Amino acid sequence: MSTPEDQFKNVISHAKEYGYIFQSSEIYDGLSAVYDYGQNGAELKKNIRDYWWRSMVQMHENIVGIDAAIFMHPTTWKASGHVDAFNDPLIDNKDSKKRYRADVLIEDHVKKIEEKIKKEVEKAAKRFEGFDEAMFRSTNARVLEYQAKADEIEARFKTALENNDLAEVKQIIVDLEIVCPISGSRNWTDVRQFNLMFSTSMGAVTDESNIIYLRPETAQGIFVNYLNVQKSGRMKIPFGIAQTGKAFRNEIVARQFIFRMREFEQMEMQFFVKPGTEMEWYETWKTRRMAWHKALGIDEKKYKFKDHIKVAHYANAAADIEFEFPFGFKELEGIHSRTDFDLRQHEQFSGKKLQYFDQDYTGPLNSELAKTQTPEDWKDNHSYVPYVVETSVGLDRLFLAILSTSLQEEKLEDGETRTLLSLPPQLAPIKVAIFPLMGKDGMPEKAMEIFNLLRFDHNVTYEEKDNIGKRYRRQDAIGTPYCITVDQQSLEDNTVTIRDRDTMKQERVSIDKIAAIVDEKVNMKYLLKKTS
Repeated sequence: MSTPEDQFKNVISHAKEYGYIFQSSEIYDGLSAVYDYGQNGAELKKNIRDYWWRSMVQMHENIVGIDAAIFMHPTTWKASGHVDAFNDPLIDNKDSKKRYRADVLIEDHVKKIEEKIKKEVEKAAKRFEGFDEAMFRSTNARVLEYQAKADEIEARFKTALENNDLAEVKQIIVDLEIVCPISGSRNWTDVRQFNLMFSTSMGAVTDESNIIYLRPETAQGIFVNYLNVQKSGRMKIPFGIAQTGKAFRNEIVARQFIFRMREFEQMEMQFFVKPGTEMEWYETWKTRRMAWHKALGIDEKKYKFKDHIKVAHYANAAADIEFEFPFGFKELEGIHSRTDFDLRQHEQFSGKKLQYFDQDYTGPLNSELAKTQTPEDWKDNHSYVPYVVETSVGLDRLFLAILSTSLQEEKLEDGETRTLLSLPPQLAPIKVAIFPLMGKDGMPEKAMEIFNLLRFDHNVTYEEKDNIGKRYRRQDAIGTPYCITVDQQSLEDNTVTIRDRDTMKQERVSIDKIAAIVDEKVNMKYLLKKTS
């Protein structure tokens, strides 16, 4: 039985072999934590992005999309807090000379504890018929002891970070007796903070006044355009602004393939709401986003919510949708109630009002004034700085989630094994592969007729090299939902064989019915209807 580590290695090698992901600049020995999407990867990524965009923008009458520039005025990042607080705690091992993120070392230690809990659950599940996992987790003494230890470590670490107590962070590593994975020693330096933003210069002269940053997130491009969109689109609250695009973080310890990269893509939506309604909308968007993920047809056990016990300074509620990757449950999407923090910060730093006028509103202008004012002060106030509920999903992480869970090895009745990439059909990079059984007797010409019939609606491919069995196997590994074969009978009665990727069943159909059959399985509108 293969281990999760082996499975992950298979995903990485499969991604390269079938044109999904390549190491960036590979001929120059590569660039760490930077990857290129190949011909099939680019299509799958585009299809995932389209699914998100169409379900978020097209399917909601009160959400619009923008495309903000990567370069932004540097004061943007001062206002957002990224200049002063966007840091990772780093620690070096003096013996191996290797640098680590302190939070990753502690996170990995907690993960080992969680693995012990998982083993206890698995052992009990084998012993007891009708096993109740929730009951076992809440009553078993050993599990409770492990969980309490994990919770204590996480709480202690979060408190240390919130207080910027780097000495305490190191002390946690010392107390947990964490060793360097390379040297095996505990000879650690002090913990230091390292800012994750990439900086560059704009203009002909390189000096501090010309320094700008590659954006570390896409959200701020939405916030600084809030008023432009609201006024030009005559938007009424509640409404949302969506955006997809590249972001950049100088990750010191980037790992796990495309899960954590230095150049990545986000899909974010900021939903602007009336103060006091944010928690209702927060719960609404938690439900909607989980339903969106589950509509892909992936095993629902792969997803779970993780509510944040302690939230960031700008939020009053936060949760992650976690996915079970080959290396365990990790964050896939974040849903946050960001209050009015971002818009207030940009008001303060820009000197521009970012308020919404509502004749029926009588309340505080923003959350800070609400702390000092009374209802008497609000009676003539009909404007407010909106609160924001955010949904933010990493496109590359979602790509990895779909790719890794779709890759399967399947034993066939004849004893052979086939490699199957069972991608959701609507997202598959190639929808149909068209084969002439032989490269002669008019079969290639007939196959090209079908190719030209379908290419206007779907991404299709044509292939005549190798025997038909090898061609089927290649398309199974690429993830193509349908293969159409043209044979001698096709020339006589205008029918073809259409083969389903997942079931391998073959059916003889008339050529004039192919478009409808393919469309019913691969058209994204059928996927979107599940989320509407």
